[in-house]
Amino acid sequence: MRSKARECAFKVIFSLSFGGGDSRRAVYRASELDEEEIGYADKLVALTEAHRDEFAALLDKYAIGFSEKRIFPADKSALLLALAEIFYVEDVPAVVSIDEAVGLAKKYSTEKSAGFVNGVLAAVVAGEKHEHID
Repeated sequence: MRSKARECAFKVIFSLSFGGGDSRRAVYRASELDEEEIGYADKLVALTEAHRDEFAALLDKYAIGFSEKRIFPADKSALLLALAEIFYVEDVPAVVSIDEAVGLAKKYSTEKSAGFVNGVLAAVVAGEKHEHID
């Protein structure tokens, strides 16, 4: 259930990164999300929007050699989605968020993206997650 919602949220976040209009309704309709899935996807999109500056700072810190602005849009969308879950969705283990983001990178980005996404998220979790738990 959540994998489908995550993928739709990823598509919306990706679309929003280009400054276009909000594509949620079209994406959700095309993916035939139920109300629970729509709620979860909306939550993830809202979290990425609300914490964009915080997440950009984390990406600048942990994406060694890449400023947040230089990260491929598909990779960045997967990273933002995972960061939203890792820091603000309590019932999803970080390892699940990372695995889902890696899967999205494999499906929608370059050959090297999965390793990049995995490395950045693993570094963020190792370096930052404990600070948000305390």
